[in-house]
Formats: sequence, structure tokens, C-alpha cells
Amino acid sequence: MEYLLIFISAIFVNNIVLSQFLGICPFLGVSKKIDTALGMAAAVAFVLTLSTVVTYLLQKFVLDAFELGYLQTITFILVIAGLVQMVEIILKKVSPTLYQALGVFLPLITTNCCILGVAILVIQKDFDLLTGVIYAFATALGFGLALVLFAGMREQMSLSAIPKGMQGTPIALLTAGLLAMAFMGFSGVDKGLSAVLGIG
Repeated sequence: MEYLLIFISAIFVNNIVLSQFLGICPFLGVSKKIDTALGMAAAVAFVLTLSTVVTYLLQKFVLDAFELGYLQTITFILVIAGLVQMVEIILKKVSPTLYQALGVFLPLITTNCCILGVAILVIQKDFDLLTGVIYAFATALGFGLALVLFAGMREQMSLSAIPKGMQGTPIALLTAGLLAMAFMGFSGVDKGLSAVLGIG
């Protein structure tokens, strides 16, 4: 039941983009069409889950074991960049169709602060490996949900008559703010759910 609480909380209550403001660059940059938003969401889910496993093991068995905690950020950045390159090479060889679908988005993930943020949050929250993976996957789903909702809104806005001074980035930022306010409606859901389930 605790896993369910973490899952729901990571998607809705503590959404990585709309509540914690991580991953804003792809959120604004890759959200003009729903199909590109779905591709980015899938790529982020894959890399985020994989990088969380690798960075967790590296933290526990290398950085903590040899008292090298001060190297955490630079190590995690290098690991994430290496993983993205490795995934790109493997996908190109094994599944060219999937590579074509995600190929455009994979290099963008290297600079997505959401990936690094989740890897560090898993360590800071002192999760075990299974909880960390569930949290990472749920966070990726939350990122994907926010991205697809925002892309749908932007597609709809492209068909609307918007004043010239508000077109482009201004209306996108205003819409993102309204979406973040809408997600604030989920605040307290995790506390209510934990009370119902008798957790904590």
C-alpha cells in the first residue's frame, strides 16, 4: 500500500514538472504536438527508470563505500549521459524502428534536469532500490501526463484566435501556470489516501 501512495503522489501531488519545476525545458520545447510529447514521455520513462537503478547502485556500492559522496552530482551526470549514449547505440542496432521513434528525443534527455533530479531525490529520501524504481517510474508517468496534457492544450490554442502580444511563449507560460494551479487541486490527496489505507 505504501508503494501505491508513492505512485499516486509522484504522478499527481508532487508532479516533477508542475510542482517541483524540474524538466521545464522539454516541457516547453517538445510540447507543440501530442505525438512528439508522447515520444519524449516514453524516452524519459525508459531512461529515468534505468538511470535510477544504475545511480542507486553506484551511490550505495561505490560512493558511500569509499566515502566519495561529494562526487555524487558529477558522477550522476556522467552516468546519465553515458546511459543515454548506450541506449541510443543499442536501439540503433536492435530496433531501428524504435530508434527512429525515440532517436530525436534521446539526445535531449541528457540535458533534462528531471533525470538528475530524480536520481538525487531517491538518495535523499533514503528509498530502497524497489521503492526508488517505483518512484522513478511514477515520476516519469507524471512527467508524461503533464507533457501530453500541455501539448493537447497547445494544439487546441493553435486553432484559436490569440492576441498578437500573447502568441507563442507568453500564452504557453500562462497555460503552464494554469495547469500547475489545476494540479494543486491534488494537494492533500496523499494525506487522505494514507489515512484511508492506515499508513503513517
